[in-house]
Amino acid sequence: NDWTYRYLHKAAERMVELANGNRNAGGVTERALKQAARELLLLQASDWAFIMKTGTVVEYANKRTVDHVERFTRLYDMIKTNSIDEGFLSDIEWKDNLFPNIDFRAYCS
Repeated sequence: NDWTYRYLHKAAERMVELANGNRNAGGVTERALKQAARELLLLQASDWAFIMKTGTVVEYANKRTVDHVERFTRLYDMIKTNSIDEGFLSDIEWKDNLFPNIDFRAYCS
């Protein structure tokens, strides 16, 4: 599972960057920032690394890790370029909408 940590650290750094640069965001940008925070939390879930280490359903844990990295990265790119794909955003909000009241500003430094 050591391969995951470079992605975890990079996503965490990028989340701080996004939060600091968009403190007053509203509308679809705020939705994307909230989902980016969710994706980061899901990526950081220790279950995936634990499953990989113990050797149980490793393929599933790898897939979930990669999925969350890809989603977070896509959200990051969309927010940075101010080109948010609302269809994609709605889809992943529906798939993973834990912490519906998450405040992305918690990542502000």
